[in-house]
Amino acid sequence: MEDKEFRPVNQILGTQPSLGPIPADQIFPWIIIILLSYFIVNGFLGGLFADAWQKWLWTVLIAGWGMATWWILTGGKSWRFLSKFIGVPNWTRGVARYRSFLEFYYERQNRKTKRRHRRSRK
Repeated sequence: MEDKEFRPVNQILGTQPSLGPIPADQIFPWIIIILLSYFIVNGFLGGLFADAWQKWLWTVLIAGWGMATWWILTGGKSWRFLSKFIGVPNWTRGVARYRSFLEFYYERQNRKTKRRHRRSRK
């Protein structure tokens, strides 16, 4: 009789690393989006807002919009969106004659022996 026991399985295997609900591969792009939104609102558009709370409000809104857009485009199955930017190689057909690096003259010698045998058989 076989004694079948259950094997313990690590449930973390095959899962994506995350910090709570946020996937780990989203953190670095989100930091860049937050910094860009801060520089856009406080740098380029800083003179349009009278109060500091308006600047922070628009910074949070633009950062939230950017992070949500990035998560929709790249979250989960990021290869669907990001694979569009990978360059496709140019394939060409070519015919090259085989040359051995170790025995360079082997093909020439083989060709001579084949011709001798053919001629002698006839």
